[in-house]
This record gives sequence, structure tokens and C-alpha cells, in this order.
Amino acid sequence: MGDVLSTHLDDARRQHIAEKTGKILTEFGRFYEDQYGVVLFNSMRHEIEGTGLPQAQLLWRKVPLDERIIFSGNLFQYQEDNKKWRNRFSLVPHNYGLVLYENKVAYERQVPPRAVINSAGYKILTSVDQYLELVGNSLPGTTSKSGTAPILKCPTQFPLILWHPSARHYYFCMMTEAEQDKWQAVLQDCIRHCNNGIPEDSKVEGPAFTDAIRMYRQSKELYGTWEMLCGNEVQILSNLVMEELGPELKAELAPRLKGKPQERQRQWIQISDAVYRMVYEQAKAHFEAVLSKLQLARPAMEATIRTDMDQIITSKEHLASKIRAFILPKAEVCVRNHVQPYIPSILEALMVPTSQGFTEVRDVFFKEVTDMNLNVINEGGADKLGEYMEKLSQLAYHPLKMQSCYEKMEPLRLDGLQQRFDVSSTSVFKQRAQIHMREQMDNAVYTFETLLHQELGKGPTKEELCKSIQRILERVLKKYDYDSSSVRKRFFREALLQITIPFLLKKLAPTCKSELPRFQELIFEDFARFILVENTYEEVVLQTVMKDILQAVKEAAVQRKHNLYRDSMVMHNSDPNLHLLAEGCYNTRLAEGTTVPPNHHCKGALLYLM
Repeated sequence: MGDVLSTHLDDARRQHIAEKTGKILTEFGRFYEDQYGVVLFNSMRHEIEGTGLPQAQLLWRKVPLDERIIFSGNLFQYQEDNKKWRNRFSLVPHNYGLVLYENKVAYERQVPPRAVINSAGYKILTSVDQYLELVGNSLPGTTSKSGTAPILKCPTQFPLILWHPSARHYYFCMMTEAEQDKWQAVLQDCIRHCNNGIPEDSKVEGPAFTDAIRMYRQSKELYGTWEMLCGNEVQILSNLVMEELGPELKAELAPRLKGKPQERQRQWIQISDAVYRMVYEQAKAHFEAVLSKLQLARPAMEATIRTDMDQIITSKEHLASKIRAFILPKAEVCVRNHVQPYIPSILEALMVPTSQGFTEVRDVFFKEVTDMNLNVINEGGADKLGEYMEKLSQLAYHPLKMQSCYEKMEPLRLDGLQQRFDVSSTSVFKQRAQIHMREQMDNAVYTFETLLHQELGKGPTKEELCKSIQRILERVLKKYDYDSSSVRKRFFREALLQITIPFLLKKLAPTCKSELPRFQELIFEDFARFILVENTYEEVVLQTVMKDILQAVKEAAVQRKHNLYRDSMVMHNSDPNLHLLAEGCYNTRLAEGTTVPPNHHCKGALLYLM
């Protein structure tokens, strides 16, 4: 391996990679600084003006369930250094990073692990043939001929391979199909969680970062969804650099690789991983420096916003009116001819699997609580309730019990529409919906825990306890039905925006984008950090399609399609003091306006409105 890297990644090429990476990161940094000011202003304005979202009925955990083990067991792992398979004790902690130990004894003795895998951006492959096809496609001209030894041989028929377009690959195998299915669910849960790596409670830094990524890619005429918007900020930045750097290196180095096809494939994987690690370290240092600079500047920016909020709003509205007068006729024609006719089809394609998944969440929750109640009756009564509740508290984070919910999203297809709207993959929608499912399950469990804790304070008998559990279950299910409807409607609106807005921007770019600079003179210099022409233009474009999106979702709710509630169906005074109860018992609070922390940003979606 050392020879391969020293041959193809000599000092001159490493210097070139560092310079190219620095150039991309510097350019991105300008977008991030621009978006930071805009998002900060929007966030502060949002806090002042409030939100019209419906209040959630379920509670959510203020303190997460840390220090828990999600899953553990044994895996056979392929060792690339000696080309042998080794049995590893593996566990998944609360941060979903797969940890591999030499064996269980090493774990118990607290010996450092062999590897810790952050699976953001990875895909799970369940056959060697799938893997060989991807590897062959990643390096053209290296497809192995029939009869030649492949790059990887698996000793069983049940492999699991973690594949990444740039970073190293990981190879595992199991002895049975049941074990393969189990570990596939576990690893997919790791990927789902790690992909969602930007903190959900980040009100400014996170949204500014994702907006900057989108703006940077649009400046390169790359519109639509991006599969590699995965992981934390440094991982995403590394993916951004590799998106541009990877093809250039491949074109330069592929002809120079020597040996049989499988050997050249192996060399390219090693080179790509080495470059990715170089880029990652450079991106980490650059991002930390830019973020530190912005955080130092933030107090002064906030002071300006507080002092001049009204003037900034007036200035932005004046700019928007001028852009609207210029863009609206073209945008409305584009929406009417190219977007409006397809909104019902997109919405239906999203609604069916998503609603089935949320129904499954409800059914799984109902079954688990009902089984617990039966156990209370038949076995331990109140004495074992703590043990049962401990298991129930982990339900949303149990990859096997939640798998039946998550797999409902797998059939999601946007047949025909995917090509029309340049949607590279539906995975971003699947994973976002699955994350919402997990959040709603945990909210339901936590609300049940809180209400049951109150009931236990009355010292009920076994019979009274069982009746109370049943009554609380019914009460929580009603709240879940209302909240899941609100969450799904919000998800549908976000997904429709994510699909249609990039398409509209790309369609309008040839006739509109070159005219935008002339609007810059309408922005006062003092407010230029908080108002950008490009962002205001996008908001105007969004407004042209938003009415049709809202109407489509509203009609689905009016028809009670897939158990969606109308916005007017508010559960008034259902639990007037539930949030106070939560504060007293579990030190949590009722989420205001949504089932996840306020100002939650959807990393996969294009959220143009604050």
C-alpha cells in the first residue's frame, strides 16, 4: 500500500491536492459567510414574530438517552492488511458509530477498539456482485473478465459491505441470512443517524451551512438533490471537495495504474481513501477557522439587527417587490406549464409509503405497550414495571423493532418525475421520513412514561394499574394521530419544495440570473450582510409555487387522505397542564409548534423560508 501511495501521491501531487482543496474551501467560505448573516437575521426575526405552526400534543425529551448501547454482537470482518477474515465483537453506542473490538474480552477489559466507523455517506451492499459492479463503475476499464479472481471473496453467502464513493470500504460477513438481515437493519440505522449529522438544535450555523452548500453547487450549475449531503459539516465539505477533485484525479491517475483489473481497482480505492483523509483534515481546519471568525463577529451583527430590524425588513421588502415585478410573469408561466400539473402525482407518491410508515409506528407502539400490560397482569405486576418501562424507553432506538416502520419507505418511487425534476435519488426523502418516524415514536413513548409516572404516584393496585395503562395508551394514541398528521404535512411541503424549487431555478436561470446584479444597488450598505439579492430572488420564486403546494396538501387533508387532519382540527384543552407535569417529573417541556426542537432545520431539504 505504501508503494502505491508514494508512487501516485508524491509531494508534488499532494501539494496540488492541497492547493485545489484550499481553493474550493475558500470559495465555499465566502458563501458560508454570506449565508450566516442572512440566516442570523431570519432567525432573530422569526423569534420576534413567532410561528403559526400548530402546537404539538406529544412531549419530547429535553435530555436525550445517552450512554446506552443500541446493539452488540459478533461480526466477521475482512482485514485488508493480511487479507484474512477475523471475528470481531461489535457494538453500536448511542452516537451510532460502529465500534469493532478484537473480541468481547478486549471490550470488557476496556482495551482500545480496532476501529470506530462513522458511516455517514456509506451504502450497504448485500452481495459481492453489487460491490464489484460499483467498484468497476468507479474506475472505467477495470471490469474483471469472466473467470478472473475478483477483488473480494466472501467465505459465506451472506456479506454486508459498507461502500463509500471516496473513503475506504468495510467488508463483513455473517453465517446465516437471518444474521445478515439483522445486521443490515442495525447498520442502516447507523447510516441513517450519521447522515443526519448536523445538530438539529442549530438555529443559525446549521441552516447557514446547508444553504451555503446549496448556493455553492448552484454557482457551478448543479441543481437538485445531492446524495452526499451526509454527515457533519466537515464530512459534507470533504464530499463537496471530492465531488470536484475526484474525477480530475481519476482522469489523471487511472491510466497510470498497473496490474490486472482487480489490482488496479484495489489501488484506486487506496488512493481515493488517502486523498479523502487529506481533504478531511484540511476541511476540518478550514471550517473551524471560518466558524470561529463568524462566531466572534456574531455579537456585533446581532446588535445591528436589534437596532435596525424594522429598517432591514423594510429594505428587504422593497428589494423583493422590485425582483417580484421582474421575475413573476416568467416564474408563473414556468410553474403553470412545468410544475403545477405534476404536484398531485409527486404528493401521492410521497404520501402512500410515508403514511404507511407512520401507521406502522402507531401499531408497533400499541403492541409494545399492550404486551407490557399483559406482562403486568400475568407476571410481575408493579414490581417489574420499572424493568418493562426501561425496555419501552429504548423502543425508538431499537433498529430491529423499528425496521418494520422504516421499510415502508423503501418502495418510494418518483417514476418519470425523477428525471423530469433532476432528482438523483429518493434516499434523502426516505431517510428524512424515517427520522421523523423515530422522533414520533420516542415522543409517544416519553409522553406515555410521563403520564404513567403521574399515575404511579397514586399507588394503584395491579388491576387499577392495568386499567390506567390502557387509558393512557388510548390518550397517547390520540395525540400521536394529531402530531403525526402535522409532521407528515410539513414533510410533504418540504419535499415538494425540495423537488420543485431547484427545477424552477434551473429553468429560470438563463433569462433571469444575469439580471440579478442590477438589484444590488437597492440594498443599503449597512444591511448588505443580512439581505442578499440571490436569496431574495429564491424566496420570490418559492412564493410562486408555494400556493399550489399548500393547496395540494390541504386538499389531501380535507379528503382525509391517508389519515391527514385539517389544520383547523385542533385538540383544544386536551391536556392543559401536561407540559407542567413534564417539567416536574422529567425536566422536559412541551415543544412549541413542532414535535422537534423549535427552529429545527431539515438538512436534506431546501428550506427557503424562515
